[in-house]
Amino acid sequence: MAGNRQLPLLLVLATLGAALILYRLALSGERRPSHVPRKRPLPDDSRIPHGPLVWKKRIVAVGDLHGDLKNAKTVLRMARIIDDDDAWIAGNDTLVQTGDMVDRGTDTIALYRLFQSLRGQARAAGGEMYSILGNHEMMNALGDWRYVTKDDIATFGSISKRQDLLSDQGWIGQEWLSNYTVTAKVPLTPYNSSNHHLAFSHGSLHPNLALLTPFPENPNAIGHSLLAKALRKPMPKPHPPYSYPGLPSDVTKDEITIYGENGVLWWRGLATEDDEAKVCAWAKTLQERLGVRKIIGGHTPNFEEIVSRCNGEVVVIDTGISKAYGGVSSALEIVYSLYDVEESTEDHPHDLQVSFKAGKPAQRLREVEEVTALYPGGKRVTLDRRSGLVELQV
Repeated sequence: MAGNRQLPLLLVLATLGAALILYRLALSGERRPSHVPRKRPLPDDSRIPHGPLVWKKRIVAVGDLHGDLKNAKTVLRMARIIDDDDAWIAGNDTLVQTGDMVDRGTDTIALYRLFQSLRGQARAAGGEMYSILGNHEMMNALGDWRYVTKDDIATFGSISKRQDLLSDQGWIGQEWLSNYTVTAKVPLTPYNSSNHHLAFSHGSLHPNLALLTPFPENPNAIGHSLLAKALRKPMPKPHPPYSYPGLPSDVTKDEITIYGENGVLWWRGLATEDDEAKVCAWAKTLQERLGVRKIIGGHTPNFEEIVSRCNGEVVVIDTGISKAYGGVSSALEIVYSLYDVEESTEDHPHDLQVSFKAGKPAQRLREVEEVTALYPGGKRVTLDRRSGLVELQV
């Protein structure tokens, strides 16, 4: 009898749990990928001889923040980017933020002030920051304010004052125009190499999008042109409460494409396509076209973890950090190291990954690349670790 009395309670709890999941997905406007990321055993690279460290670079990437200053700071501290006083402590590390800092929350001004300050501190310390424009930044610029909260508008003072700060005459608009791009190509080494780079964007990079090359110069120029047109004063009145203004009247075909469903701000294919083989084929095409080894983006949230696909060659880092989603706080860490090779490696010719023999003499080095997902409580999950021999013109 006791078990029968408990049954309705269990059904209620199960219903509430399902409703919460559906609410999260409805709020995000996206469906969660149904695939399960493939796991593979990490390589045993101990047999490759190496000597002193020649070069080391640490890159930290953070996904969508959506108006949540508190959780943004939590993630940056967790990743050892800032201290308790919000000061840059990452030395010469590189920080990448993949867009969508606006909408759904209330901390637009504070978030952009924080990243503006960190950019200057990073440069002074020998570090670097890459800031990516998301679809929500471009939506705000174009007057599409469907996800702007009333409380966020209140922090600006009014709709008109918010538009003033977002315009090309306001400090946020000027930040976007000066320091934000729609893609980034981040080098792993300071040496001459054609494939030691990582590609970053907000949405997925479409393998058939012609305007991606030359990368990242061409998509960034097109994105900047569209942004500049959107931020010109007088800006159209935003929707809501007014009617949707649409794209600028003098928009070009390429600008329409880059903001379209297959553009770098909106496409989700690398995250949502269930066929892993298809995703990996897309990734290979992109790697060859763009001269990169990994493709990293946000935009499509998985509320439990960072998603790694194709043996770590595609990584989706949006985990719904903002309290608007209630997802997990996370950051992606890439540590790339080069070591002198002390002993003969003639017995392992297949370990030579990349060779550059043209021009000045190349030096044989051992590379080690470690990709780790960072979570609260010191939790670290290794997504990829690879090691091999390379020849670089140092």
